[in-house]
Amino acid sequence: MKAWLLALAVGTAAAQPACDKPVYLTFDTGHMGVAPLIAETLQRHNAKATFFLANEPTKTGGTTLDDSWAPWWRERVAEGHDFGAHTWDHDVFLEDLPDADGKVTRFRFRTQAGINPPVVRELTAEQYCESLKKVATRFTAMTGKALAPIFRAPAGRTSAALLNAAKACGFTHVGWSRAGFLGDELPSQTHPNAQLLEKALRDIKPGDILIAHLGIWERQDPWAPAVLEPLMTGLEQRGMCFAPLRDHPRYAPLFKKP
Repeated sequence: MKAWLLALAVGTAAAQPACDKPVYLTFDTGHMGVAPLIAETLQRHNAKATFFLANEPTKTGGTTLDDSWAPWWRERVAEGHDFGAHTWDHDVFLEDLPDADGKVTRFRFRTQAGINPPVVRELTAEQYCESLKKVATRFTAMTGKALAPIFRAPAGRTSAALLNAAKACGFTHVGWSRAGFLGDELPSQTHPNAQLLEKALRDIKPGDILIAHLGIWERQDPWAPAVLEPLMTGLEQRGMCFAPLRDHPRYAPLFKKP
């Protein structure tokens, strides 16, 4: 099932960072092949975004959080973007596993990242928290900056019990707006770039949270920067600007906690 069918709906109330019509551009990790191009596009537009990090395989044979990518992440920190967790192993939630008393302390996941074969496994609530904390620890080791207390579940799949487990260890989930699903993980043959761009420019409205990736293995026609550049230009022409999640009215209080 496609991630857009699973995404949590998020609020669309507009904040007032650099303009009165912000949208919140977010990127989940991927194969990183287009990461430099995405960074250059953000720089050209003087735009701030939010990145959600998992330790995924890259096209260069390493992983997104290895030492070779540490300088890239430090550069994004210096530019003032926001950062959250995406689980260490890219664990896609499948179902709660209640005990005999109906209490949910275990979950089933499909661990699937990039070209790695998927593996179905079970994690306790504590192990899931450790996965989020592991991203935070690695991010600080790479950049010297603390990770924000936010996370995005891979594919947007969660349950009330999973959200509570993450909340108990300090992480609040961030989904995306329905119009904010930019479609870069869909097949190029059935969802060409021109179609994705037209839909996004038509449907996105101020306050929306947008989601894309730092490279999708299955997509033959790369979405970035082919769609990202004209999308940002088109939204700017409609009076919108790009803000990090620390400016979002729902999540801003999380960034102010000591």
